[in-house]
Amino acid sequence: MYTVLITGANRGLGLEFVHQYADKGWNIIACCRNPQSAKSLAAVAQEYGKIELQALDVAIESDIQALAERLGERAIDHLVLNAGVLGENCAELGHMNQADWLNVLSVNTVAPALLIQALKDNLAASTYKTIAALSTRVASIEDNGSGGMYSYRASKAALNQILVSAANNLREQGVKTVALHPGWVQTDMGGEKATFTPRESVAGMMSIISQLTDEQSGSFWAFDGSTIPW
Repeated sequence: MYTVLITGANRGLGLEFVHQYADKGWNIIACCRNPQSAKSLAAVAQEYGKIELQALDVAIESDIQALAERLGERAIDHLVLNAGVLGENCAELGHMNQADWLNVLSVNTVAPALLIQALKDNLAASTYKTIAALSTRVASIEDNGSGGMYSYRASKAALNQILVSAANNLREQGVKTVALHPGWVQTDMGGEKATFTPRESVAGMMSIISQLTDEQSGSFWAFDGSTIPW
């Protein structure tokens, strides 16, 4: 049986990943800051078997280290780095400050790097050996025609670099990485006027994750199967 670890699993796309992996019968390690208050996630865990709730605040390094210690040598086939923040308070010139910048970078950039570092051996011990991180089309430098979204764009562009570096550094262990653009999705972050449902977005991303080849490791894809320029 295969195992997936999902961060930010208590709502939005993270919760939809839990639903769809559960439908496939996978073992799921669902991580969020406060599992005790994650009622929707708890309901899914009660409905399905094989869902393990783990407390994890990705912005706290000791939480990441503690999670790795609890997991020990357990194999992780898919690592889905979903947790992220939009950084609305650090998006435009004239409205940015150091504290907000560092918070966005901590969650969107540093946390994924530390999770990859902490769990790389668990991935290498698995069958699928795949790291998938939720990036965004607005991280593309070539595609930036409007400016703005300073901290979000920058943090996700830096995440993309982390994924490419990890693809190179972990290739000998057979570990693959992919950056994914989920589309404009009807979540708390995307808003109710967004184009796509979480079910559509996650189904597309899971298709890409499951079919990722060694040659495609370190690439940047949209959920609909199209590639995105760096």
